[in-house]
Amino acid sequence: MALVLHAGKTNKNVYKALIAAEYSGVKVELVPEFEMGVSNKTPEFIKMNPIGKVPVLQTPDGPVFESNAIARYVARSKADNPLYGSSLIDYAHVEQWIDFASLEVDVNLVNWFRPRIGRAVYLPPAEEATISALKRALDALNTHLASNTFLVGHSVTLADIVMTCNLYLGFTHLMPKKFTSEFPHVERYFWTMVNQPNFKKFLGEVKQTDATPAVAKKPAQPKEAAKPKKEEPKKEAPKPKPAPAEEEEEAPKPKPKNPLDLLPPSKMVLDDWKRLYSNTKTNFREVAIKGFWDMYDPEGYSLWFCDYKYNEENTVTFVTMNKVGGFLQRMDLARKYAFGKMLVTGSNPPYKVQGLWLFRGTEIPKFVLDECYDMELYEWRKADINDEAQKERVSQMIEEVEPFEGEPILDAKCFK
Repeated sequence: MALVLHAGKTNKNVYKALIAAEYSGVKVELVPEFEMGVSNKTPEFIKMNPIGKVPVLQTPDGPVFESNAIARYVARSKADNPLYGSSLIDYAHVEQWIDFASLEVDVNLVNWFRPRIGRAVYLPPAEEATISALKRALDALNTHLASNTFLVGHSVTLADIVMTCNLYLGFTHLMPKKFTSEFPHVERYFWTMVNQPNFKKFLGEVKQTDATPAVAKKPAQPKEAAKPKKEEPKKEAPKPKPAPAEEEEEAPKPKPKNPLDLLPPSKMVLDDWKRLYSNTKTNFREVAIKGFWDMYDPEGYSLWFCDYKYNEENTVTFVTMNKVGGFLQRMDLARKYAFGKMLVTGSNPPYKVQGLWLFRGTEIPKFVLDECYDMELYEWRKADINDEAQKERVSQMIEEVEPFEGEPILDAKCFK
């Protein structure tokens, strides 16, 4: 059977496999009429890739997902493929630049792009850190290309295919000429590559963006949608009628009830605790901590420890702190039902990020798990307050006792 690629035609990750196939003389067919959001949700597709992402390559030996793995499979389908160079060191360098293209270039471009188009929360400090990391990568790439036409050797390799397809997003959507002009050798390289016949066959005429897209403002959408409804009564009816019309539009808003509001009343009033925490300036252990345990209701609330899963990445202090700050901003949806304390600890990188959260209810609220994507970046475990050691750990995190578990506290943030 021919190799079959499940994805749309305009996905830059699909181009990697198609261009590699063109250079290799390998036949790869695109699934006809593939519809993103529909075709990749079918049971058949989920069986090939459990998380439903594209592209997926269907082969005689089974499916392959992840675009770089697919491009590698296609290239290796041809014996002694020059796309992998002509020696062991060439092979290593090809793999090196594929990793660099993914981890240093693509990751930063995507992290810059997604918040700009409204697919992630836009945080200026996070964007600054992302652009700085991207420029560092492009500077390294620019230095290498100052004395090399291609990434490895003297002809196109799989590394060039992956790198160019990843840069494609940047050149066409994010990086105008005034940005890329800082990296003239990267510019020369990109335009050389996209004008190669095997690239041009799939990319067509590539045009560099004139400007970085403006930040999408999600809250503006419902306001715009509501305007015509408010204006229509004014045109058709006398002045007294707009007020009832506005009341009718406002009325549906309270309808969705949060399940937490339907829980039995608790003896713990969260606002009272937050007020006590904020107003206690001295004798914190005797006043605030004692007050917390006097208020705490294990039937109406639960305590949770969280530990960041990827602490090895926390090598830059301000980036680590911004990461925590972004998490707390995205938790704003739970402000009525939660209190949190996040600590960044360690005297040297990598820094450790850990936290304590008080949630209404005996489990982590489902709407928080569903709507705050940061939750999956942490390991969560419920605190057992019958265990004196865990109870003391809760007290120490609230109080910011230093050193905490033998480490200095680099930063502490409170969600209240």
